[in-house]
Amino acid sequence: MDLFESTLILLVIAVALVRVADRLAMPYPSMLALAGGCVAAIPGMPTLSLEPHFVLALFVAPAALDAAYELPLREIRRNWVPLTSLAVLLVMATAGAVAWFACTVGAMPVAAAVALGAIVAPPDAAAATAVLQRFNLPRRAVSVLQGESLLNDAVALLIFGVAVGLESGKHGASATLPSLLIAVPGGIALGLALGALGVFASRKLAGSPTAIIYQFVGTFGAWLLADRLHLSSIMAVVALGMVSARYVPARMGAHDRVNANAVWAVIVFVLNVLAFLLMGLQARAIVTDLDPNGLRNALIFAGAVLAIVIVVRIVWVMAYGWLVRKFAARRKGESGGGLAAPGARVGLLVSWCGMRGLVTLATALALPDDFPSRNVIVLSAFAVVLGTLIFQGLTMSALIGWLDIAPDESLGDELRRVRNAMLREALAALEGKRGEAADALRSGFAQSLARTETKDTEPSESTAMRLAAIEAQRRLLIEWRDDERLDDDVFHRLESELDWAEIDARAAG
Repeated sequence: MDLFESTLILLVIAVALVRVADRLAMPYPSMLALAGGCVAAIPGMPTLSLEPHFVLALFVAPAALDAAYELPLREIRRNWVPLTSLAVLLVMATAGAVAWFACTVGAMPVAAAVALGAIVAPPDAAAATAVLQRFNLPRRAVSVLQGESLLNDAVALLIFGVAVGLESGKHGASATLPSLLIAVPGGIALGLALGALGVFASRKLAGSPTAIIYQFVGTFGAWLLADRLHLSSIMAVVALGMVSARYVPARMGAHDRVNANAVWAVIVFVLNVLAFLLMGLQARAIVTDLDPNGLRNALIFAGAVLAIVIVVRIVWVMAYGWLVRKFAARRKGESGGGLAAPGARVGLLVSWCGMRGLVTLATALALPDDFPSRNVIVLSAFAVVLGTLIFQGLTMSALIGWLDIAPDESLGDELRRVRNAMLREALAALEGKRGEAADALRSGFAQSLARTETKDTEPSESTAMRLAAIEAQRRLLIEWRDDERLDDDVFHRLESELDWAEIDARAAG
């Protein structure tokens, strides 16, 4: 059975399990982890391996762009203190704790131990947000978790690249820091340049299927070009994604945006499925090759790594919250530079959102076949992914209910506020218009304005006037976003509503 057939089997199982996950309010990556383990146990499944550089480009580049697209730069500025703590310091602390354990207890070479630490250090927000979006939780905590998942991937991959480079002899220890000082800003500069090129090309390709193809070419091209230039590939893709998120949507039509969002969502989902399949197959091959004593020792080691990963995050997040609250109390509640004092309940929730996912799987698969202790590293990474997704992911909903965190209604309030302004702008665009169609449009908008929670999807008899009103709303929405008068989660929600309203209007005309 080849890779294509195996992927089809896992996709069918994944579709069924995701439906089950939706009904049980469970994160779908947890169910994918179970599916990957089950399919890997099927007799006759092949042993598959991919070229390491290809693995990172295939799996990490689209995931990084997708995450960067959802995280505006201002959110990083607003939350730079907690993001620095979680995405930089916590990743380094986790990688260091795991590396120390692997060296002292597992007798691993230093480079292999550091690579293992980097592989299991970065959490994946997909599993956490799949659960958190079902509850009205504090929006800042959710935003911090999303930002963490993006930035910690970059930090972990930098550590991983250093460890692999040291082992392969590409870089000496004395050359590591200078190379990073060039690679990181160089990758950012490359991503910004390619993002500017993409903004220019978006107008030329608007309304054509080649627009989506260009997005894929640009994403993978940025990763590969940065790698060839010995720059940070992850930083190049992150910078590209942030520039694209800022400027490209306003230059795309509604159809292009809807199609692009749908295609990227499917691609990221399929890559998750494929990553679990490949990791499960490699873990199966490792287990079958080990003797009973070696397998027992490897599983004990992997379980210890899993425990370290969970405990370090809980201790770090709770200690950070305690220190911030103490500091804020001394300054009488005043905090600057993005500093916030999270409550203990929110801190415990954030500390439990440490599920590992696609990046951990991809970096483990990207290890060269001759890398020291590769089998133990891959098995440990798979155990951490399965353990965190199943143990933490499946208990997330129960933990939220037990913590009884006060719901955050600010998203609904801001949606109503901005929707009101958009409806008034639409009514203003119809000023001076006469006739039954204009009167019907005004009546529809006025009714929607009276009940702001109702979406504006009323049928229209006059496509031209309806499109003019929608365009006026879109201009206001973009203007408010650019002036930072609304948050990006509100912007994307309302932008999607306008896209569908425009599609409906054009179809009706």
